[in-house]
Amino acid sequence: MSMRTRILLIIFTVLLAVILLVARPKAKNDELVFWTLQMRDFSHYMEKVIANFEAQNPEIKINWVDIPFSEGEKRTLAAILSDNPPDLINLNPDFSALLAQKGTLTEISDEDLTQFPKEIVDNMKFNGKNYFIPWYATSALTFYNKRLLHSQPKTYNEILDMCQTNNDKFLLMFNFAENDSMLRLLNKYGINSPENINSQMAIDLYKTLQDAYNSGCFPKESLTQTHQESLEKYMAGEVLIFEGGANFLNMIKENAPQTFANTEPGTQLTGETGKYNFSMMNFIIPVKSKKQDTALKFALYLTNAENQLELAKLTNILATNKDALADKFYTTAAPEDIFAQARVLSAKQLKNIQPQPFYANRKEIITLINNATQKILLKQDAIENVLNKLRYDWENLN
Repeated sequence: MSMRTRILLIIFTVLLAVILLVARPKAKNDELVFWTLQMRDFSHYMEKVIANFEAQNPEIKINWVDIPFSEGEKRTLAAILSDNPPDLINLNPDFSALLAQKGTLTEISDEDLTQFPKEIVDNMKFNGKNYFIPWYATSALTFYNKRLLHSQPKTYNEILDMCQTNNDKFLLMFNFAENDSMLRLLNKYGINSPENINSQMAIDLYKTLQDAYNSGCFPKESLTQTHQESLEKYMAGEVLIFEGGANFLNMIKENAPQTFANTEPGTQLTGETGKYNFSMMNFIIPVKSKKQDTALKFALYLTNAENQLELAKLTNILATNKDALADKFYTTAAPEDIFAQARVLSAKQLKNIQPQPFYANRKEIITLINNATQKILLKQDAIENVLNKLRYDWENLN
């Protein structure tokens, strides 16, 4: 072989190598970016679940990022509007609904959500479509002092009736102006829109609450103080009923053992609908995610019965998986185990939940309702006038 031929062969070989190198497809990036809200305290559990998923799916790598609650909405909004958002995000339903309204979320089929109770899935639909994958829930209970109160009232109407015959102690310290307490109370009466906020039912309910507040049914501090003060009054025996999550039982046990010894858990107080409020945390998949199928697969793995039960046993949350809720952990409780009784009651309430509307201006609506409630209870204006103005202001929110 001549020198010229050798040089040409070398040049050809080099060119071929370059062409093959350039033409070779880039390595597929199978890293899935996953955001949670303040789950770092359970990092051992999260890391274990992620490792198990990766072991079963070796082609997938999970990049887990935990975000503080206070930064969740701001950082999520910025990320989801970018061209490279996280693939799976843990949020609350209200902010998730706002994102769905903006057309930024991936729709999920009913067939993909069959592992969850129909009541929960139906309640979380936005405009009749699924955008949210339930992760975990909470449902508040009523705790009452059985030494001082012989039977547990089941409804707010019963509370108001009992006020007339109980003069020694306050029955309940309802926190009228704390966060969405009043919004949730109204919702239990089906009062949840501008169209019915000044209805006759709303007027009658507010009149009853006004009479009860001014006749001493509730402490005067009910208008200004929070559930923390309500808990302190319950532990001190100054009020007979406390509304809150099962997590408060530990506080009562540690800080007021005598009250704890006489505490009985009961179902959440109900209104006209006879249904219970609940809170939920969910997952969403941005429509701009390039790994939507993988994100859904991982979300359904996180929410399977085994993983939900393990998380539930580490916390006071309720599972949202049907099989997990059917487990004896949520269905049986020894008579002496008040913690298990509270857990079973909370889980049972998820079968009878009050639909909660999604509000684009939730914070502003809460402020309007709380301000109106204060005016009514303090008799600063006629109830009809206050509610008519509330309706006008609500309808004209931007």
